[in-house]
Amino acid sequence: MELVKAPGMIGAQSVDHLRAGSTSVGGKSCARRRLSVVCSSSSPTVAPRVSSPIGGRSKPLHFLHIDDFDKKEILHLLERAVEVKALLKSGDRSFRPFNGKSMAMIFTKPSMRTRVSFETGFFLLGGHAIYLGPSDIQIGKREETRDVARVLSGYNDVIMARLFAHQDLLDLAKYASIPVINGLTDYNHPCQIMADALTIIEHVGRIEGVKVVYVGDGNNIVHSWLRLAAVVPFHFVCACPRGFEPDKETVNRATAAGLSKIEITNDPLEAVKGAHVVYSDVWASMGQKDQTAARLERFQGFQVNEKLMEAAGSQAYFMHCLPAERDVEVTDAVIESPNSIVFTQAENRMHAQNAIMLHVLGC
Repeated sequence: MELVKAPGMIGAQSVDHLRAGSTSVGGKSCARRRLSVVCSSSSPTVAPRVSSPIGGRSKPLHFLHIDDFDKKEILHLLERAVEVKALLKSGDRSFRPFNGKSMAMIFTKPSMRTRVSFETGFFLLGGHAIYLGPSDIQIGKREETRDVARVLSGYNDVIMARLFAHQDLLDLAKYASIPVINGLTDYNHPCQIMADALTIIEHVGRIEGVKVVYVGDGNNIVHSWLRLAAVVPFHFVCACPRGFEPDKETVNRATAAGLSKIEITNDPLEAVKGAHVVYSDVWASMGQKDQTAARLERFQGFQVNEKLMEAAGSQAYFMHCLPAERDVEVTDAVIESPNSIVFTQAENRMHAQNAIMLHVLGC
């Protein structure tokens, strides 16, 4: 018996076994059988892998936007995340496909979750991650992005970058000869949404067909949800104040794909009705803190509180990408409620990213 009910669909059956702590339907021994394939790498080191990577690309396989991949690949990544999470949760540390590999982590934006989840995940799978903070490189200032990409490609096996400008990420990927993973830019945050999808699968039992209602600023989180909606069918609603809608081109891209129901509205109370997930984020992101006072005024009525969650219904889970400003965009009571899954969501950053790293490294 497999972890999933049918190809391309992650069902509740896999969630039950994950919650039970088993590594697969057959238990730990079954997981070991599935993890017995040699990692496809130029290195002579023998390392197991979860399942076969999809595609036979000769160029570096970057992870920059979710819709750079098709539905089959996205669901494959989520299946691998389920498997690797279950293995790590079992306490088994024998799966070390990244032995002898290093990852350069570029940060122009500081972060707790992004750094710890990537660094810990890469370490648990046998590799070594190198943190390069805002003052270490000063990308585009002290050294040109194209030079940084070439230099780090000579030392490392993969680059993860958490940046302000999305163009810097695209330039890194253009000039790097190794995979580049988008750890966040001002435009999008695909690793977060992969973790979110994994979390929804664990709690709702699927990602296809669910209703996700985001309440707040039409920011990089919204852009990544929209790009997921371009390849996986579900119902996505962004409820935001007028003037804070997401990028129009990204909305049009998701709508034109014709897979998902996309709604942009200014009425959060109506939007959340029947939602499987109500999602929030800070109203003023990093780099926007000088707008905090003005945004507090403009976002009145967009707080996720008990009234909003009651309108959504008892089936609705609350999610937040964190860090949260409690009693601003979300009340303390909501974030601490039984239907809040924000900390599982935060943990799943590591598991989703592990699957992404395995995929781009061909393991």
